[in-house]
Amino acid sequence: MLLPAAVLGAALALSGCDDPGALESAGPTPTAIGPVRLWPDLPPVTAPPIDYGESDTERVPGIELPDGDVRKADPVAVVRAEVAAHPDRYSGADGLYAQTARQIEQCASRPKACPVLTPYYRDLTGDGRDELIVGIRMPEQQLGLRVYLPEKGGLTRIMSTVEQIVSVQLAGRDLVTRVVSAGIPGYEYRTAWTWDGQQRAMLPTRDEIIRVKPVPPRTDAPRSPGPASPSPSSRGSSSGPSPASASPVPDGVPPDGVSPDAP
Repeated sequence: MLLPAAVLGAALALSGCDDPGALESAGPTPTAIGPVRLWPDLPPVTAPPIDYGESDTERVPGIELPDGDVRKADPVAVVRAEVAAHPDRYSGADGLYAQTARQIEQCASRPKACPVLTPYYRDLTGDGRDELIVGIRMPEQQLGLRVYLPEKGGLTRIMSTVEQIVSVQLAGRDLVTRVVSAGIPGYEYRTAWTWDGQQRAMLPTRDEIIRVKPVPPRTDAPRSPGPASPSPSSRGSSSGPSPASASPVPDGVPPDGVSPDAP
């Protein structure tokens, strides 16, 4: 996937300067050069793709919110309503693992095992009202992230994604996720999700691959003229270390530097 050139901007709040993947100031902006268009004679696209994100929005059935105050909505009830509406959906925007769906149904009797995390609230659309941000723990160290917009006396889901999330941050009206990069050691994906008024959905408007730790140098020994026998310490150790994966987000622990009632 080709990634657009992206700079999160100097105005984004720093969160944990010692964290190599946290948001940082971009500093002074260099003078722009170009752009230079390559292959200007390419024919125009005749079949544009479907607008990204239009399938990610859905009215949550059975949830009433007459005054539009999302703090009065029970996040477990919201997710349970979506599970009831799509009981056999295991992929896509509505998808949940069967194990996760069962755990959600047992949240009242087994609250410590409930996969729905402490909710957060932030005005992400700029309409002066908070949206509801919900995290759902899933197997394989994955986290489901969903955002709900109060409108017309109920809730509409405007974002849904499932990733091996390292962290979630709020920066202005952006929701920024850091995600494990499969197959690229030492790197992560950082995506800023932003409200799009035309699609009426949160879309991934800025996407980056960032280096979070140096890649260790190769330690291949120089070739010798004759065959070399393996040292005793290297015998029988043919497999390398297992790939690093995201740490699960503990229940009730806030994203980096943000409280549930952050303005």
